[in-house]
Amino acid sequence: MKIYGMEYLRGKLAAKTPRVSLRYQYYEMKQKMRKVYALIPPEFQPLTYSLGWCAKAVDSLADRIVFDRFANDYFYLDEIFAMNNADVLFDSAALSAMISACAFLYISAGDDGFPVIEVIDGLNATGIIDAATGLLSEGYAVIERDEHGEIITEAYFLPHRTEFYENGSLTETFRHDAPAPLLVPVIFRPDAKRPFGHSRISRACMDIQQTAMRTLLRSEVGAEFYSVPQKYVVGLSQKAQFDNRKAAISSFLRLSKDENNDKPTVGQFNQQSMAPHMDHMKMLASMFAGETGLTLDDLGFTTDNPASYDAIRASHESLRLTARKAQRTFGTGFLNAGYLAACLRDGRTYTRAVFRGTKAKWMPIFEPDASALGVIGDAILKINQASEGFMGADNIRAVTGLSSDAGTE
Repeated sequence: MKIYGMEYLRGKLAAKTPRVSLRYQYYEMKQKMRKVYALIPPEFQPLTYSLGWCAKAVDSLADRIVFDRFANDYFYLDEIFAMNNADVLFDSAALSAMISACAFLYISAGDDGFPVIEVIDGLNATGIIDAATGLLSEGYAVIERDEHGEIITEAYFLPHRTEFYENGSLTETFRHDAPAPLLVPVIFRPDAKRPFGHSRISRACMDIQQTAMRTLLRSEVGAEFYSVPQKYVVGLSQKAQFDNRKAAISSFLRLSKDENNDKPTVGQFNQQSMAPHMDHMKMLASMFAGETGLTLDDLGFTTDNPASYDAIRASHESLRLTARKAQRTFGTGFLNAGYLAACLRDGRTYTRAVFRGTKAKWMPIFEPDASALGVIGDAILKINQASEGFMGADNIRAVTGLSSDAGTE
């Protein structure tokens, strides 16, 4: 297999960094608004707005993907992850993968020899992927940066060894028994063209959010004219003194007749309506919801009374399918990380085939409410009557998220 080398991977990471950094800016609501100044008064041009739709798209999906455990865990992978703060580790990896398309799990040996697993985001790691296994053939990661973002420590990952560089110089070579680099990708929506996946924050999401922020700016300008409608005076004598500012804030104006006994006509333009701006925002919210599988309620536009479990699930069908897809690809990444960590822990080079029976288990994407639990219970009873013992504790937990207390006391 061809070895590309550390310099190639360093350049590959540098080429991908701007796009990943842009998506993190959208997620953190720090993106700059692309303004159109043609019709915006100079006083309003410095204004900028932040909108959390892209963050909502990521969080709404990430919060529903909760890793449970490994089934057929003959190599005690759950124990490895439990020793590495699993509750935070899994959530952090899934969230980072959705933002940057791919996150990485970096495996090293702790002081006691037990595997230590850390999450590295897509801004700081890359590699060459083996599409058949989902493992890397070689990898590169930035381990430490200074306060200015400059690289201090970096690592080059190969099968059976990891090389550490400090300020560009090789300082340590760590040898191990794992048959693949100790850097494992966790990928969101990979395909044949883009094996490192796609970001949840798509180009369409970013463009729609930019348009929505400009709509907020235009509504801010319109709100000034909505609050203080424009007035006009027709037929005012050229010799008359008139204070525009006083006319704008005064309740009473004195306008006298001229020498020809004529008097000026005072009027007011129609008050500007805010409705077009709200309609435009709602249209953009509908477009964003269609792009991400959310609903208008998720984006702050209340459309109906509080929905039941079945109604929520039905309205989020697209989101449910996306979550199922993410569970499959994330499960592969977590299993690969556990496989290599087991090799490191046991000091043995296992083949990946011995882990083929180990499967990732997840909590339900939509937790059922009390009424739904009753319906599910009836269904379980009927299924077990038709096929005795078909729905056991594991299947019930997968459907309801509940564990049995039998035998725990």
